Amino acid sequence: MTYTFYKYQGTGNDFIIMDNRDGNISLTEEQVKHLCDRRFGIGADGLMLLNTLPGYDFEMIYYNSDGRPSSMCGNGGRCLTRFAYEMGIHCSRYRFMAVDGEHEAELADHGWIRLKMKDVDDIEDRRGDAVLNTGSPHYIKPVTDVMALDVYKEGRAIRYNREFESAGINVNFVENDNNRIIVRTYERGVEDETYSCGTGVTASALVFAHNDNGFNRVEVKTKGGHLAVEFDKTGESSFRNIWLCGPATFVFKGEINS
Repeated sequence: MTYTFYKYQGTGNDFIIMDNRDGNISLTEEQVKHLCDRRFGIGADGLMLLNTLPGYDFEMIYYNSDGRPSSMCGNGGRCLTRFAYEMGIHCSRYRFMAVDGEHEAELADHGWIRLKMKDVDDIEDRRGDAVLNTGSPHYIKPVTDVMALDVYKEGRAIRYNREFESAGINVNFVENDNNRIIVRTYERGVEDETYSCGTGVTASALVFAHNDNGFNRVEVKTKGGHLAVEFDKTGESSFRNIWLCGPATFVFKGEINS
């Protein structure tokens, strides 16, 4: 079957998107894995379907590059919002459903998209590291020189330790850099470092704010570019009104047989 696809990226986190509002696209795990393969397919960190859902502007269906359905993807949500706009779904504020529940999104200045993330009610301390869920599970490890780190080796060791091996966890290495943070992420499902991870950036920013009460917006640098996380801190480890802010960019359109 021939599929029309669109390639988008958000700070280097790249996605294949297909318009499935007519409900005709049904992909197997092997098909998704092949399409995301960077040598034999299109190449992407994940694949998304734009679906219709009564009561919402659209539904987000997301698969990791290993072909399996995944938990929430923040950069993916922003890219799918941009795609929805460019497919003619125009709203001042979008409401859509994803695997972790309802989200809101809106177009901002300079090509940025603001995506409202799920509330966070708990940050678990792990001897100076942290574990929390921002739509996907994340392990946060502070480091002093994040760009010198072997993220694949160090991230894989945490992701595949006895505690996390079965369900998996995303591992973020975070450096405090003059009131902003630099984040590098090893992503489960991709099983490698990605240029950026939206839920990971969100988790890292909240941990940074958890340790310093003076912030309601954290600027974030990733290998793929710049993002920001805005929030209201409502308790010791609780946050509301969390928004992931950053670019979402169309790359190219094509057709592929799969």
